[in-house]
Amino acid sequence: MKYSLVVIFSLLFLSAGFASCEEDPSGGSKPEAGNTNGNDTPNPTGSKMKIRFGTNTFTATLFDNASATAFKALLPLTINMRDLNSNEKYYDFSAGLPTNAVKPGTIKSGDLMLYGSRTLVLFYKTFPTSYSYSRLGHINDPEGLAAALGSREVTVTFELE
Repeated sequence: MKYSLVVIFSLLFLSAGFASCEEDPSGGSKPEAGNTNGNDTPNPTGSKMKIRFGTNTFTATLFDNASATAFKALLPLTINMRDLNSNEKYYDFSAGLPTNAVKPGTIKSGDLMLYGSRTLVLFYKTFPTSYSYSRLGHINDPEGLAAALGSREVTVTFELE
């Protein structure tokens, strides 16, 4: 009898624990505790920016969150971005920006994100990830982005349209 009660209570405890786990229907994670804003939708006011390097120009839409607003306040911005893993360009700011980190699960070509509070990342290939990022925006049409950026260091200008 004691064994049966232990098994029953154990099963109830486990089922209660599983019932409290909630899956995000978008496939990503919910914003982590302490984040400033979890709204990662395109800005309804239409905050568009141009991303220029060499002879290439891409148009991006900024998201409506505190991270993107702080980034937008830095524009126009011309920086040298280094390559990492042949799938992203990055730049480290001297001061941090607000974060609203999520685990996207999949990085998409054209994603503009913040790693931690100081590292700006422009992804030019699609791949799975377990890392957390704050979403800043996304290039509207990233076709040709990987070929244009290559795997070298590149000077990139971000400016509002």
